Amino acid sequence: MGIIDSKTGTEKKFSVDEIKKVANEGRGYALLAIGFAGSGHPGGALSMMDYLATLYFNVLRHDPKNPGWKERDRLFLSGQHKCPAQYALLGLAGYYPIEDFAVGLRVLGTPFQGHPDWRKCKGIEMSGGSLGQGLSIAVGDALAARLDGAKHRVYCVMGDGEQQEGSIWEAVMAAAHYKLDNLCGVVDLNGLQIDGRVCEVMNVEPVAEKYRSFGWHAIECDGHDVDALLRAFELAARTKGKPTVIVARTVKGKGVSFMENLAEWHGKAQTLDQTKAALKELGLENIYTTEIERKAKELRAHVARQYGNLILPEERPFWWNQHPDPTHEHAMRADMKPTRFGFGECLDREGSDPRVVCLGADISGSICILDFCKKHEDRKPRFFSMGIAEQNMTTVAAGLAKEGKIPVIGSYGVFSTGRNWDQLRTTVCYGNLNVKIAVGHGGVSVGPDGATHQALEDIAVTSIIPGMTVLVPCDAVESYKATHAGVFEVVGPTAMRFAREATPVVTKPETPFKVGKANVIRFRGEKNKFIDAFETTLADDYESEGERVALVACGPETPEAMRAAWILKKQHGIEARVVNVHTVKPIDEEALADAANECDVIVTAEEHQAGGLGNLVAGVIARSAHVSKRPRMAMVGVQDKFGETGQPWELVWKFGLAGEHIAQAARGLLKK
Repeated sequence: MGIIDSKTGTEKKFSVDEIKKVANEGRGYALLAIGFAGSGHPGGALSMMDYLATLYFNVLRHDPKNPGWKERDRLFLSGQHKCPAQYALLGLAGYYPIEDFAVGLRVLGTPFQGHPDWRKCKGIEMSGGSLGQGLSIAVGDALAARLDGAKHRVYCVMGDGEQQEGSIWEAVMAAAHYKLDNLCGVVDLNGLQIDGRVCEVMNVEPVAEKYRSFGWHAIECDGHDVDALLRAFELAARTKGKPTVIVARTVKGKGVSFMENLAEWHGKAQTLDQTKAALKELGLENIYTTEIERKAKELRAHVARQYGNLILPEERPFWWNQHPDPTHEHAMRADMKPTRFGFGECLDREGSDPRVVCLGADISGSICILDFCKKHEDRKPRFFSMGIAEQNMTTVAAGLAKEGKIPVIGSYGVFSTGRNWDQLRTTVCYGNLNVKIAVGHGGVSVGPDGATHQALEDIAVTSIIPGMTVLVPCDAVESYKATHAGVFEVVGPTAMRFAREATPVVTKPETPFKVGKANVIRFRGEKNKFIDAFETTLADDYESEGERVALVACGPETPEAMRAAWILKKQHGIEARVVNVHTVKPIDEEALADAANECDVIVTAEEHQAGGLGNLVAGVIARSAHVSKRPRMAMVGVQDKFGETGQPWELVWKFGLAGEHIAQAARGLLKK
């Protein structure tokens, strides 16, 4: 076994010393790529490198020149955030030039997505990024091999924190039930996850005993000892009548002194200076060359010239903070702040109510739910770390709500509304329980993590559930208000959507905010500060000024719609009202009916699949007895696609979500 030439049958199997050498090189190239990318997950990539190198360079039968060879062994990486290790070893094995990976990780348009896509990158067996699903896929692959009489073996690499996902244990049970002796799992037991030590976040030990109790053959070994790993994989291959799991005890950040055994390096990229220091420790300082650094910079500059901050100002004269003189009276400067910060600030300041409890799902700091107790020692008993287990978190929250608590749960939006959708529908909403859902990191502006972590469906899947209130605030100030209202004023299930990237602050503390009522925003002329160029009125109080265009938006697309109104007025003399639908459900039907009656065209804008907001707006206009005419409509949003890896504002531009695109859509309708 090892690297095979599938045409000739010749085999290259690396020795123990050669495996150690290639594992070291893999660490170096993974760090180099993460350093150039400025984001990624170095800790886990380093901890898994030895057993992954053992697999790719000795155990697995595979052919880098023929990635689709049917007789190859299959390897599924379930914890796909650690993909820099896999990318590096695939490059070193010959699937593609290793330099392409080193300079291209997490760059828009390259195969090296933040979480892998098998349709884009050679050697990857599955697309994914949601933890706990890889083993189930491996079970399916092993069953298919049995049905086809195929001889290949199936491997699945998992993390220890990942064992907190209930779907893992469903797959464990199925594999044992079907006696899949062609399946071998590997659990990377490095003891750390984003929120801290696994044993403190949600203990999973004793892992080996648990697998044995389900009917697996379990082998425990040092995950950095290549000799021990080779023996373990050989024993797994000889085991008949049951699947095998190798529980590999590893060190997170292995090989780099300032990273080892520190949870902070789970998902934080090292600086370029730190990269050079790490490469020196590994004896690989020679791979960081002036030439490779130049290529990494040139690739990113090429993308930025197409979609990002290197687009010439004359090509985007209305872009954010574009004016060369920030003190100019018409500079239209905007302060930038992530909407998630408003959520965290509200929990921090108003979380003293003893009914409020918060439940974290392993990215508690990133989505700001940890702000609830970060500065308040007395609140820590009311913060429950649920681990990587969104379905359980949701139904635990239901139990708390049933007893009069106000539970706030949160994670990436794809996980806090998608993975647990049945729990939200059948337990939380059907029971009308007062659970609050923080829908973190919504939209493509999540950026380099890629499609698997960019929530583009959450507005649709939450707003369709009876009884669910859906709040999508436009900036950090409005997020504070939405959090206060969602937690303390709305009684019943409430989803509150927040963005990760810093976006323009366009409202003030005194700006009106009323759940279920939209605001109308009008451009009044250029000012030094963008926020001062607009007037905001509660929709109920707004008197039409004869504008032809209504731009109906939610979330950070509201500032983009405001910029579109500026563009339409300044460049084309077209008046537009912006309707800020911060409450997507219950939606303000009166404001939408007024927009339909008083304007010629309506453009909806959302950082979401087009139609999440847009179809709700269209539905109101189609069915409302108060609408006397049917305006022409367009929907700005992601057009039936998944997102991809890239920088946040590059993706906003590429997916056609910027103010320029909204203005273009409005002008296109007016010309019809």
